[in-house]
Amino acid sequence: MSVRILCIKTDAKLHKNPYVAIDSLEWVNERINVKGVTERAKLYDWIKDADGEAYVIDEYGNKTTLIPALCPDGNKYVKTVSDESKPDYLLALPQSA
Repeated sequence: MSVRILCIKTDAKLHKNPYVAIDSLEWVNERINVKGVTERAKLYDWIKDADGEAYVIDEYGNKTTLIPALCPDGNKYVKTVSDESKPDYLLALPQSA
């Protein structure tokens, strides 16, 4: 199954890692038109352990797949870049209500 991430919900606290500030991600399965919201760590597990695929589409229509990552202290998160040398389209998504 593949889902498109539409928006993110972040907490108001200041984090060293902006990905850990993401509490949940709102998504849609465009093939069957089902929407949902998933916590950051659960989405990580689904991508890493269940062969799930999540992606974002940038303003130019380019599809970028999310990859699972771990902080040095063990926090699970997802991102669209392997290193931080390029902008991450996930962090550029709008905030959900």
